[in-house]
Amino acid sequence: MAIKKSTKKAHRKSLKRRLHNLWYKNEIKKRVKEFRKLLESKEIEKAKEYLSKVYQILDKAAKEKVIKKGKAARLKSKLSKLIFKQSLV
Repeated sequence: MAIKKSTKKAHRKSLKRRLHNLWYKNEIKKRVKEFRKLLESKEIEKAKEYLSKVYQILDKAAKEKVIKKGKAARLKSKLSKLIFKQSLV
């Protein structure tokens, strides 16, 4: 365990940041899962509306540096391809 005052504070900060980052990662997983569920149930219009919420959390997480901006862009691209394929069918 930390001994110096500054290391104790650094440890507290790291725990807070960890919780913050975990919240974002769980929120991303939850929204992507919900989006895929909408696509599977053939609710294309609802999925298109929900896609903006997914984009929103991805952009926010990238801005907060929870995930890298390349990963956010990659996920957004992947999800938009999915919705495009579903709309063609």
